[in-house]
Amino acid sequence: MSFTVYFVRHGQTMFNYFQRMQGWSDSPLTAKGIQDAKKAGQHLKKIQFAGVYHSDTTRTQRTCEQILAANQFSIPQPCTSMNFREQGYGYFEGNDSGQTWLIAGARHEASTYQELISNYSIEDSRDFLKEVDPFQLAENNEEFWQRLNGGFDLLRKNQTDGDQVLVVSHGTTIRSIVHHFAPEIDIISQGPVNGSVTKLIIDPNQVKVVYYNHYLDDQPY
Repeated sequence: MSFTVYFVRHGQTMFNYFQRMQGWSDSPLTAKGIQDAKKAGQHLKKIQFAGVYHSDTTRTQRTCEQILAANQFSIPQPCTSMNFREQGYGYFEGNDSGQTWLIAGARHEASTYQELISNYSIEDSRDFLKEVDPFQLAENNEEFWQRLNGGFDLLRKNQTDGDQVLVVSHGTTIRSIVHHFAPEIDIISQGPVNGSVTKLIIDPNQVKVVYYNHYLDDQPY
């Protein structure tokens, strides 16, 4: 049994535009974000989805609505799941992104997120942020993957052989999935673009990454 999952990053939001930390917090799609979602819809309009999921945020819900509006087929009712949320940033939710990663990386001689994941790893970046969260509410790597693995369990439980599935999720979540299951793919130089598509094939024992961060019209989908 195997099925195909198209992970889509939500469209640009206000917090994305202002470069603020946006994990479990939420902000509305910008005008560009709506266009990002519509573009993803055009790229996926010929795919008949047997299952549709999005995280419990308005930014993924609104993106999902735009994607489904462009689809040529009758689509099942979307399932909302907190398992596909973005990484939780705890105390740093809504904070300036550059400042946050400076605080997390300073004791590790890294001043930016790029330096953190290059010199250490995306997994370590979660643990480092948890270390400096005064409320200890940021997700560390173990907590993040415990939640996300619940999402993969949900997909395996609900879907059947040959299904094609849409999951509208988040940038760091998608980036982390790709690094976890296909560490040979470069996730450091670029994170998933808003509205981009990452394709996985899932079976009971493994997850295969077919492609990462497709958003151009001439790329395969």
